[in-house]
Amino acid sequence: MIVRQFTCRGVINSYLCGRLRNPWDSRDMARPSSDLAAFREIFSKAKHVAIITGAGVSAESGVPTFRGAGGYWRKWQAQDLATPGAFSQNPSRVWEFYHYRREVMLTKSPNPAHLAIAECEERLSKQGRKVTVITQNIDELHRRAGSKNILEIHGSLFKTRCMSCGHESANHKSPICPALEGKGAPDPKTSDAGIPVEHLPRCEQVRCHGLLRPAVVWFGETLDSDILTHVEQELDNCDLCLVVGTSSIVYPAAMFAPQVAARGVPVAEFNMEDTPATMRFKFHFHGPCGTTLPPALAHHEAEGN
Repeated sequence: MIVRQFTCRGVINSYLCGRLRNPWDSRDMARPSSDLAAFREIFSKAKHVAIITGAGVSAESGVPTFRGAGGYWRKWQAQDLATPGAFSQNPSRVWEFYHYRREVMLTKSPNPAHLAIAECEERLSKQGRKVTVITQNIDELHRRAGSKNILEIHGSLFKTRCMSCGHESANHKSPICPALEGKGAPDPKTSDAGIPVEHLPRCEQVRCHGLLRPAVVWFGETLDSDILTHVEQELDNCDLCLVVGTSSIVYPAAMFAPQVAARGVPVAEFNMEDTPATMRFKFHFHGPCGTTLPPALAHHEAEGN
């Protein structure tokens, strides 16, 4: 596997991107199958299933993606705020943005795709089979749906990390600190709150009180090496891979499924549209993930009771 060669979120190697978009002449490639029965037959025999999920899954729960046209908070896109430089320059503004996202997420619920994945994991585990969710999403909807074996490669909205001592912990407070209550409105006419840094979220470790930041991977930062090691192990060991609601353009996650397909493992893509990697996969199921995924992962007669 070459997962470790490209560990910087948002940094795309142009040569590799070209190879993924057109790894070989598509005129010589067969269109991926949409035969659900054929997929179900493979699924019924799989012992180690890796499910890679992206923003498309959460979008069906009404979660803003902040990608593409219209993906703005006030006058900024996520790429303007989700960087170490932005936080260093204006931690109040960045915390307003993440406070808004946290509060929005508390109003959202897992959709049928999240629930189907969680039910599949629980059911297959009782049969001695394994399901691992490798997600680019930071909203914890997989966790709330009941999934347990989750690798969050971009971190979580509901975890914080201290800028001073490095302590990382779950944090589901609402609001995360008193000064952010009622702040974070996305309207472009809203002015920055300008919260003094001492009133922003602070570390609660003894004798620390350092400034907290969201424990997410910002643009320009490297992914956690331990999580990447686990991802690599799961992808190397899986005998079936699903790619659900991901554009296959954000690296390194865009490389995961094509690498699995390259060693002959069946890969099934569930998406609203084709992606740069579609032609490398055995299956493609077009449509909303909440509609296409549940029947694909439902109990199969070959599983028994």
